[in-house]
Amino acid sequence: MIGSERTKAALTSADSPLQGKALESYAFAYAAWVIAMVATLTSLFFGEVMKLPPCSLCWYQRICLFPLTGLIAAGIVLRDKNLAYYTLPLVVVGLGLALYHNLIYYGVVPETLSPCTQGVPCNSRQIEWLGFITIPLMALLAFLSILLCLLAHRSNLRGARA
Repeated sequence: MIGSERTKAALTSADSPLQGKALESYAFAYAAWVIAMVATLTSLFFGEVMKLPPCSLCWYQRICLFPLTGLIAAGIVLRDKNLAYYTLPLVVVGLGLALYHNLIYYGVVPETLSPCTQGVPCNSRQIEWLGFITIPLMALLAFLSILLCLLAHRSNLRGARA
C-alpha cells in the first residue's frame, strides 16, 4: 500500500509530466490497448487455432489492427501526448474497411464489388453467434471502440493542458 501511494505521489507531483486529469486520461489509452490486444488475439485464434481462413478484406483489416497493439503500448509507456495522431490513421482506415466488409456481408453492397475474388468470399458465414454476431461485426465494433477511446484520450489530454 505504501509503495502504491509513493508511485501515485510521484506521478502527480508538480514536476511530473502527468498531473491531474492527464493521469486519468491514460485510462482511455489503456482501454484502446486492451481492445486492440483482444481483437488481435481473437483474430489469430480464429485463423490459427480454429483454422478459419480470412478473406481479403479480413487481411487488410489485420494490417491495420496488428500494429495498433504495439503503437498504443509504446504511446502509453512513453506517455506520448501525440498517441492519437499516429494511431488514428490506422484506426480510421480499419474502420472504413470493416464497415465496407459488413455492407458486403449483409448484402447491402453486391459481392461483385468485393475484392474477394479468390479464396474465401467476403460474405461467407464462418461464425454467427446469437444469430447476429459475426467476424465482420466484431471487427467493426473493435475499430469503433478503439476510435472512441483514442478520441476520448486526446480530448482529456487537451483538457488537462488547459
